[in-house]
Amino acid sequence: MTVTKECYADLQEKYEKVKKLIEEDSKLDSTSEPYTSKYNAKQLLIGMKANIENLLRSQTPGTKEFLKLTGMLATVFLYLGRIAIETEETSTGEKFFKKCVDVIDKEELKPEIVIITLHILNELGLFWAEREPTKSKLHLEKCEQSYKQFKESEAVPTDFDNLFHVDPVADEITAFTNLEKAHTLTLYYLAQIYGTLGDALKSAIYCHTTLKRQLEMNDYDHIDWALNAATLSQFFMEKNGFKQARHHLAASSYILDVYKKELDECTLQNDEYYAKVENFKHRSADVARCWAKYGLLLLSSSRDRLMNHEDIDTVCALSTDLAKLDLTNMTLSSEDIANLEFRTLALSDQERQITDQFLLTFKDAREVFLNAKTWLEKAHNYYTLNSLASDYIEIMQDQAQLYLNLLFFEDNPENQAKMHKRRIDLMENVLNEINPTYYMQYCKQLWFELAQTYSEILYIKLDKLKESIERPNPNTLTKINNFIDKGIVYNNKFIDSFRDVVTKNLPDRIPEQYEKPYLKAIMANGALHGRYIVLDKEINLQHVQASLEYYKKVLDYCQTNPEVKEVLPTEHSICTEMTTLLPVKIQKLKQEVPLSK
Repeated sequence: MTVTKECYADLQEKYEKVKKLIEEDSKLDSTSEPYTSKYNAKQLLIGMKANIENLLRSQTPGTKEFLKLTGMLATVFLYLGRIAIETEETSTGEKFFKKCVDVIDKEELKPEIVIITLHILNELGLFWAEREPTKSKLHLEKCEQSYKQFKESEAVPTDFDNLFHVDPVADEITAFTNLEKAHTLTLYYLAQIYGTLGDALKSAIYCHTTLKRQLEMNDYDHIDWALNAATLSQFFMEKNGFKQARHHLAASSYILDVYKKELDECTLQNDEYYAKVENFKHRSADVARCWAKYGLLLLSSSRDRLMNHEDIDTVCALSTDLAKLDLTNMTLSSEDIANLEFRTLALSDQERQITDQFLLTFKDAREVFLNAKTWLEKAHNYYTLNSLASDYIEIMQDQAQLYLNLLFFEDNPENQAKMHKRRIDLMENVLNEINPTYYMQYCKQLWFELAQTYSEILYIKLDKLKESIERPNPNTLTKINNFIDKGIVYNNKFIDSFRDVVTKNLPDRIPEQYEKPYLKAIMANGALHGRYIVLDKEINLQHVQASLEYYKKVLDYCQTNPEVKEVLPTEHSICTEMTTLLPVKIQKLKQEVPLSK
């Protein structure tokens, strides 16, 4: 039986009302009744459902009319499910989604149905993502497979909006565009699910593919795309995939440059324009920080590589290209890794800024250092202490870390000491600008780092003193003792930060994330007191006694918390040894003190 034009016209009119209610009117609903438009759309859809089911009863399965009405009914269930989920009727939404699946059973890949198939499987993937990720993965993988099978058929899909038109006009471009958009969404959801299930590399590959498709379809927001590419680069660099990380950062910068040109050409400079400019500055600063992280990590990874391999050229197989990974026991192919590129973008200028290879010499390292330093300065132009203090502090910490990472490649101890001094200046400047009451977490980190840095300069100066055949002048000895003073001061600030605000007592147990540095700070004070250079034997005795007390504090803490010995076995062993040796030294000094008076 042929369906009359009047029936289709009625369904088209209601469908268009439904879309208007959902896409336009719902945005104007009051906060007290936020779902009014969606509830009205639901009532229309329920009426459409009954009409379509009646019409379907008189149709022969497999005919064009049957497939058209089947697609319309599935679309109604799809919308009903979405509305139920959005109005917090989860179980009802799931039922409507299941009905949609049942309606299109055995017809999933027909041109009239395929786009609905992709949408409903995406919805089910999203629905189960947090509830049962494995179940979500099955729906999304089926969705991906359905897309591939349909593409292989070379058939032309029908957009489900077109199903409701009385006189449908074949619009292949729109249909294929919506098919591809639905598939891009599938890939995006799969990226999230693989991440949730712990397959980080596969998740990253799907993220890349999503970004690549958005570029190819010219369907993306410049800022969001750039941020997502930069974020993905962080994953690659943490896997030593500096080639892929640099490529994604270059793509991020390229897209931001394109967006900046669009902003520069904008003639209407209203509030919306200035909001876009502000957002661009903000996100450009974020991408600059990602570039700086790349430099920091390349320096530290290169250092670790050199430290772990004596014969670096013949022994080390570590690569900066993920395509050279051993993919045994992975659900990936080398082709998947090799395709991690945006071939439609000309990125040579952006990639030329910094190498993607491990560093071997100070010259190599300095080039990376200078680039990373420039990127951090760019980020600092946006993140100020007054506006975004936490980011400001973290950027300063990254600047200090840059000097530390470069220092490994510098052989000259004097230059090493200068780099440490630069780090000290950066960190002390931050401490002078912030209030520990509000930024205690950062103050703890800075105090601990400063104590270590002063100790490093101290040991450089002491080594130089040992190598010198000349008698040290008083000024040199004063400087050495000043470094010790500073190290102890910052260690004590770090240690005292754990005291109870009221009682001023230290707790029996320090929070786990701070336990190691806390004990190392106490132990470092013991070592620093033993480094003072003084001629007065009585003062020397006081320092050795103080040194012994600090070592005892570490042992006392371990006695109260026995499991700590397993975490710091070397440190515990050193403290045990020092508490044996120092009493002998103290006794000897006590005998010498009266003689020196």
